[in-house]
Amino acid sequence: MLLRQRVKLLVTGITVVWLTAIVVVPVVLTEQTAGSFVPVTDAMLENPAPADWLMWRRTPNGWGYSPLDQINRANVGDLQLVWTRALAPGSQQGTPLAYGGTLYMPNPNDHLQALDAVTGDLQWEYRREIPDDAPQVLGGAGLVSVNRNVAIYGQTIIDTANDGYVYAVNAVTGDLAWETEIFDFDTEPARHTSGPMVANGKVISGRSCRPRAGPNSCAIVAHDAQTGEELWRRRLIPAPGEPGDETWGGVPYEERLHVGSWMVPSYDPELDLIYVGTSVTSPAPKFLLGGVNNKHLYHNSTLALDGETGEIRWYYQHLNDHWDLDHPYERLLVDTAVTPNADDVSWINPRLQPGELRQVVTGVPGKTGVVYTLDRATGEFLWATPTVAQNVISDIDGATGEVTENAELIFSAYGQEILSCPGWGGGKNWPAGTYSPLTNMMYYPMQNVCARVLSTADGGLSLYQLAARFQLAPGTDQLGSVWAISAETGETTWLHEQRASTQALVSTGGGLVFGGDGNGRFRAFDQETGEVLWEINLGSPVMGFPITYAVDGRQYVVASTGGGNSGLTPELRPSSGNNLFVFSLPEPN
Repeated sequence: MLLRQRVKLLVTGITVVWLTAIVVVPVVLTEQTAGSFVPVTDAMLENPAPADWLMWRRTPNGWGYSPLDQINRANVGDLQLVWTRALAPGSQQGTPLAYGGTLYMPNPNDHLQALDAVTGDLQWEYRREIPDDAPQVLGGAGLVSVNRNVAIYGQTIIDTANDGYVYAVNAVTGDLAWETEIFDFDTEPARHTSGPMVANGKVISGRSCRPRAGPNSCAIVAHDAQTGEELWRRRLIPAPGEPGDETWGGVPYEERLHVGSWMVPSYDPELDLIYVGTSVTSPAPKFLLGGVNNKHLYHNSTLALDGETGEIRWYYQHLNDHWDLDHPYERLLVDTAVTPNADDVSWINPRLQPGELRQVVTGVPGKTGVVYTLDRATGEFLWATPTVAQNVISDIDGATGEVTENAELIFSAYGQEILSCPGWGGGKNWPAGTYSPLTNMMYYPMQNVCARVLSTADGGLSLYQLAARFQLAPGTDQLGSVWAISAETGETTWLHEQRASTQALVSTGGGLVFGGDGNGRFRAFDQETGEVLWEINLGSPVMGFPITYAVDGRQYVVASTGGGNSGLTPELRPSSGNNLFVFSLPEPN
């Protein structure tokens, strides 16, 4: 039974006043030595030791890259399983952190584990009790159980939970260190499928706000990473009189709903800018929300937030979205020459000087599968180009970056049906891509999926007032793909296509890209050629985010499984077990 009470928490001599506490007892099985634990600093997060993996994509720039090179093109074929461990039940999409010989693994349903990184032995676990009615309040048991990542800072592991709290547990013992209520779960529920990141001592967290909670719950919030004190919050929906209010076509403020930010931001410490992506509105068809010609800021946008205040320094809107093709995914922060190849890139800023060195935010930020490259200091549009089949964007003005949607696909009334490519499952979804500085290429897991989409108030996805029948994109029977795209030219260097869906990727200093798929295969690609150099069948879809780390000079690679198969590939019948798998090269004799 969930016990709620009003308490005063004392945390390391700091008084946190009148917070709602969830009484949870951690299970400690193996003691770590508190005296040997080196607190994690901002400098360590910004420039981690090669052996460590200290945040969701390892570094604040979102690369998902490790410089470790012990496992490389020449020897990856010798990889062996060294240990495995079952994970908690639920929708498993977790990312472990690796530090000091310990893996910190977020499990489904707000369940955290600390594991010995060499043996897999359990050191401690923390199970947070979430209200029994959470699936009803937050909209479905599957997504409510998702817990994609945690953060580390000082001597604590930090996470957000679906009871509306941000909290920290001691990294050595698993004991609760502090917790702060962000929203009242009963009145302003918000779903936390992804955890926070730490940027300059601040815990930055976004969420998928539920429509019944109203627009105030659609916010990015910053807390002090040592105390849990709230420092600022940035609403993603403007109120009357605020910049962007005019883009809602006179829709009353309380009816402006569901512009969330449910993936993890990126951060540039030199500019002190936090880059976040946002989602679609509810409902999605804009004829139901003030009119199709209104932009409804700040949905489906990249926002650059001031790290100190949370103010919006610039924004770029990728799509006026009528189809649930939202844009909340990882942003890659790269310094590169910018020379988009006009033979390969569809939309280019005419003011660009070929070869000009720029600080950019790039990647595939949304479900359309379109690659966007923007100046990360100003938001200036530089270039964009599609990957997988898409028909919702007709044009992008190179000079302004303004996107023109396909007028034939914009709903004007209930009962209309259109073919949307991609469908709302996305050409790109939450499985993350990666960037390698060895090749200056980004690598993305993509899906060739379209949908017959109906605008309706009955059935289907009622949150968006849409229903859909999904199908493979015309002209292919391959659902999954991995794309290698030059950050400088926009050229696709290689393309791997397969029947099963592809999942999150990680790149390494050994010239490899590791990633899994929906049929349980985990493999290593050559970064330069796309050749598959090693592969293993793990039995269940590889749904978690892979990482690599080292202990005592030995490199390890981690994959995790769980979930089910796509209905578009019914002949593939993997299992659905939630497990963590750790691989390494054989130890020398």
